Amino acid sequence: MTQPAASIAAVGFVGLGAMGLPMAQALLARGFVVRGHDLRTASTAALVEAGGIAAGSAAAAATGADALVLMVVDAAQAEAVLFDEGALEALPPHGLVVLTATCPPAAVTAIAGRVSASGRRFIDAPVSGGVAGARAARLTIMAAGPSADIAAVRPLLAAFGERIFHVGERPGQGAVMKSVNQLLCGAHLAVAAEGLALATRLGVDGRIALEIMGGSAAASWMLNDRGPRMLEATPEVTSAIDIFVKDLGIVMQAGRDSRAALPIAAIAHQLFLSVSGRGEGGADDSQVIRAYRALNGP
Repeated sequence: MTQPAASIAAVGFVGLGAMGLPMAQALLARGFVVRGHDLRTASTAALVEAGGIAAGSAAAAATGADALVLMVVDAAQAEAVLFDEGALEALPPHGLVVLTATCPPAAVTAIAGRVSASGRRFIDAPVSGGVAGARAARLTIMAAGPSADIAAVRPLLAAFGERIFHVGERPGQGAVMKSVNQLLCGAHLAVAAEGLALATRLGVDGRIALEIMGGSAAASWMLNDRGPRMLEATPEVTSAIDIFVKDLGIVMQAGRDSRAALPIAAIAHQLFLSVSGRGEGGADDSQVIRAYRALNGP
């Protein structure tokens, strides 16, 4: 077991979901002391089983921590944890807040300002790689913040991240890059579903179509990862439709804020919305293919 850097040894972790739990477990494997909080008792129990400490509240998770990692659903939840539930006040004066969730850039900038005003430090560090990347501790991390703070938190990020990029000195720049990343992920996923839906509608076996596309110039990571699940009626949920409803909504907001036209992202967003609107937002995101089946038939 390797030891964490002396500057960060104790970590508070809020958000032990499908990605957060393996991220926290990876920190434990690297020798960090992790005090975790989640509303789901099964998640905190799993953390304890791995050697962590269960915290009954977000403030309890932050108490005594050198760094507080937030792997929450959205910016509103991050704000609630920090400012309404007392986590920021409980974090020691030298503490670092590390926001790894996907949030709008403007919201991240605002949160960072409030954290900095309290005297604590803030790192904007959204992650990409999904549940598989989190379980393998091979996430891509797009970190933004002052260079000295990035250096201090890098050993923590390296526990669950394989590729760590310092994308800028200002919090919010990581969120910008994550928005761009999600634009491409959502568009790739939607167009992969469109191609596979067309092939099967025209009578080509979906497995053969997927093998051909996945090994040709048409291939993408999203096609090869999600394509097999598109052929299943009810695949395991590793990332839900509603996650892309949220993430592409963030992309569209970033476009509006910057007066940037994003027509392809808008179409992809509408496809995910259409599936969610039928009450299927909890389905695996590969099931965006249902939008095409609803439009065109099986």
